[in-house]
Amino acid sequence: MKKEKKRLVKTLSLLSGFFVLCGGISFAVYATGSNNTKVNETLNINKEETVIDEDAEISKDETVYVISGSNGTAKKIIVSDWIKNAIAGDKIQDRTDLENIINMKGDESYTTDGDNMNVWDAQGNDIYYQGNIKKELPVNIDISYKLDGSAISAEELEGKRGKVTIRFDYTNNQYEMVNIDGKQEKMYVPFSVLTGMVLNNDNFRNIEVTNGRLMNDGDRTVIAGIAFPGLSDNLNLKKDTFEIPDYVEITADVTDFELAATISIATNELFHNVDLDNVDSLDDLSGSLDELTDAMNQLIDGAFELYDGLSTLLDKSGEMVDGINQLTTGAKQLSEGTGELGDGAAKLQDGAAKLATGLDTLSSNNTTLNAGAKQVFESLLSMADSQLADAGLTVKKLTIDNYSTVLNGVMSSLDGKTVYNMAYNKAYSQVESAVRAQEAAISSKVEAAVREKVLEGVLKAVGQPMTAKEYEAAVKGGKLSGETQAKITGAVEKQMSSSEIKEEIAKNTKLQIKNLTDEKMKSDEVKSQINKAVDSAKSGASGIAALKTQLDSYNQFYQGLLTYTDGVAEASSGAKELKNGTETLKKGTDGLKNGAGELYAGLNTLKEGSSALVDGVSQLKDGAKRLSDGLKEFNDQGVQKLIDAVDGDLNGLIDRLRATSEVSKDYKSFAGISKDMNGSVRFIYKTDAIEVSDNETK
Repeated sequence: MKKEKKRLVKTLSLLSGFFVLCGGISFAVYATGSNNTKVNETLNINKEETVIDEDAEISKDETVYVISGSNGTAKKIIVSDWIKNAIAGDKIQDRTDLENIINMKGDESYTTDGDNMNVWDAQGNDIYYQGNIKKELPVNIDISYKLDGSAISAEELEGKRGKVTIRFDYTNNQYEMVNIDGKQEKMYVPFSVLTGMVLNNDNFRNIEVTNGRLMNDGDRTVIAGIAFPGLSDNLNLKKDTFEIPDYVEITADVTDFELAATISIATNELFHNVDLDNVDSLDDLSGSLDELTDAMNQLIDGAFELYDGLSTLLDKSGEMVDGINQLTTGAKQLSEGTGELGDGAAKLQDGAAKLATGLDTLSSNNTTLNAGAKQVFESLLSMADSQLADAGLTVKKLTIDNYSTVLNGVMSSLDGKTVYNMAYNKAYSQVESAVRAQEAAISSKVEAAVREKVLEGVLKAVGQPMTAKEYEAAVKGGKLSGETQAKITGAVEKQMSSSEIKEEIAKNTKLQIKNLTDEKMKSDEVKSQINKAVDSAKSGASGIAALKTQLDSYNQFYQGLLTYTDGVAEASSGAKELKNGTETLKKGTDGLKNGAGELYAGLNTLKEGSSALVDGVSQLKDGAKRLSDGLKEFNDQGVQKLIDAVDGDLNGLIDRLRATSEVSKDYKSFAGISKDMNGSVRFIYKTDAIEVSDNETK
């Protein structure tokens, strides 16, 4: 039973820790927002190994990339799967609904074995593949905008100024029907959604966020919001008493509105490690909370009686003895109540220790979150590499550290003169190739011209000075004997076969090709092609500049996320300090208990000699009033708030927690997974940026 209670308390502490964290985030955001804080923008991923079931031999780690419009509507879904072949098996059976599957890291192949089952020839390796899918997402994101209180589309908001509200509403579509207290109820997969964006402080001022946190570095404000869509319904909490966030809302005073791409990450891993299988009863915990509530009520009643007694004592000195009797009675109840308060402080101390443990667990996920953001960044850089290659540019592989330097170098090389020379050389090469295709015909003409010159030289040498045409006419007219013709022809052929003549023919042929190429390069058609190529290259330079701007935006988000996870680590450290503080509180309540006992004993003495009491009663009256108010506030906002949130049905709460945990563990994949395979899945949503055109005036 002790183990079951400890496991239960740990579960409730973790859940309470998340609710407290959300409340803390809201408070911190409000406080920061009131100081005119601000922000800038961002996207892309590469994941580290996710710890799944230690007993699983083969598991699947899945990341779903959702490319969305500025209103959150999904336009394209890309799924990246990593099959971890822990047993180094030769064959892996993998069920998936993906289409256009591509092996991303190796050359392993697969065969299809019906019912969307693929059999991978793993050869002992892990498998990394990617594909597309058309399927409803488990969590939909709807992004709406308001300008000065009126709804407006993202396109209409470009470049505007005024009071802007951006709201992210998250709808949970993934649920199972579960039997809760004899009724079938929807239990949603408990997704937690983290949304991040970066705002430029030059355009955004007086930024506030609901259900999120701000981080300002002077130039930009990074916003990280968190929501748990469907969790409040799962736990059946009274929303007017205890509300779990299911949206994120940002407000700011804006000039020249623009918004970079936003990133949201949805995961159901929060409840994966919650074990409630062996917890059968909450009677002990309910009894303890009832006792604590009774003790608080007694303390409040005693404090009120103490206050009333002192007031009477001051107003009616003749009734001093009666007032002291009431004071003594109240002091007795206070003494008894502080003993129970000490017990409650001990439980608070235990809860603070578990909260510190829970935040330490949250902080331990920082590495995975940072690695995921890094993977997105590296995927964006990979896509940028592909775009540059498609544009015919050969550059060094882009990395997080070098992309800015590499792209700046490419843009600087595409100046007007360089672009023209590139276009001219490309056109020249094409024209020259076309001319060279006629090289045989050109060579034949050159050879004929050379032959005529050789013939005329032979004719002159044999005493028959005439032109080639005249010689041809003489032959046709029978003016030359066959013997003479044979001698002339033999002399011509002998010279034509000499290396000197052949070199001359080759040289003249090459010259003719160059002259023809130069002549065609001057044509309007070729000039038009060069101009088009120049315009295209200039457009390419503009595209590279836009590409760099997008990468810069995501880099800002990535750096902001690193700052955020550092903040989580600091929160974990603060929780440890809180734990140490509750230990001090426990020691203080022990002292209070002893002091209350001494007060009661002293008041008994006071009953016997009350003549010197009146002067000190006024001060004691004020202190009793503050004690009464403080105890009542602690009861209203502390223990009573938790009891009211579940209408006192703590046993029902644990049933719902157990069902939520089971539904979470059942959801292992979006695109499909084999029955005997464990897995985990996360969703990364990237929205389109909202940018103002250069020539647009708002």
